[in-house]
Amino acid sequence: MSVLCLIANPNEPALDLPLLQRIQAETGGEINWLTQRIAAEIVKPKLAEPVEAARALIGDRPVDIALVPLANRRKRLLIADMDSTMIEQECIDELADAVGLKAEVADITARAMNGELDFEAALRTRVKLLTGLPISRMEEVRRERITFAPGGRALVQTMKTHGAFTSLVSGGFTYFADYIGKRIGFDEAMANILEIEGDALAGTVTEPILGREAKLSRLRTLAAFHDIPMAATLAVGDGANDLDMIKAAGLGVALHAKAVVAAQAQVKIDYGDLTALLYLQGYADEDIVR
Repeated sequence: MSVLCLIANPNEPALDLPLLQRIQAETGGEINWLTQRIAAEIVKPKLAEPVEAARALIGDRPVDIALVPLANRRKRLLIADMDSTMIEQECIDELADAVGLKAEVADITARAMNGELDFEAALRTRVKLLTGLPISRMEEVRRERITFAPGGRALVQTMKTHGAFTSLVSGGFTYFADYIGKRIGFDEAMANILEIEGDALAGTVTEPILGREAKLSRLRTLAAFHDIPMAATLAVGDGANDLDMIKAAGLGVALHAKAVVAAQAQVKIDYGDLTALLYLQGYADEDIVR
């Protein structure tokens, strides 16, 4: 049995009852509002391909659509990417801007996230370009340039309140991940370590690099340690280095993701914010810890 989820961005409510009734008439099932005008679900649709039918009726409205199983719906483990997922920036691009190399570094970042470049090699190349960046400038970047993605704290705090373990696993850097993980409320944070000489970056990163395989490994390790079946895990990210964990999780979500990731993920969220991951699990507005 399954449930058809319809989710809009909280800043652009795009759902209404007439639309839901038209979809229900086509798909069958029972309408249930999670948050008025923002999130709703059609429980146990009878149509074989309800997503396609709903998409045809929604047209160009900014509404995400997903079909998820009812079994193991509320997940007990969340593993999340950081850059362009839990925060709105790519930290390494912002560091590069501080040394006047943002365009060059951002191009490498984009290609790596699209799966066009080897992630580890691309990271070493970009970090080398940051050689000599003062730690004081890194602090400025963290304080002035980094913004949290909407809905992130609600996602983490709600899942923790309902007993889930939450892990921030980033191909970025501990300097940012440790701080951001604590601010949002993750149970743990893992990332790469930038090596330092004196009071500036050495242009190297501690090996082994935390990349695609390490993210998948952490998902499996945490699930085993906490005795959580993979069906009860949730992974979210946007780049090619997130794809293995997204595909392995019980619910894998591509959030505002690169095309190569969105095409292979179980669920893609193009319009909603991080609270969409709560609605996918059946949390209603009154359940969300804000």
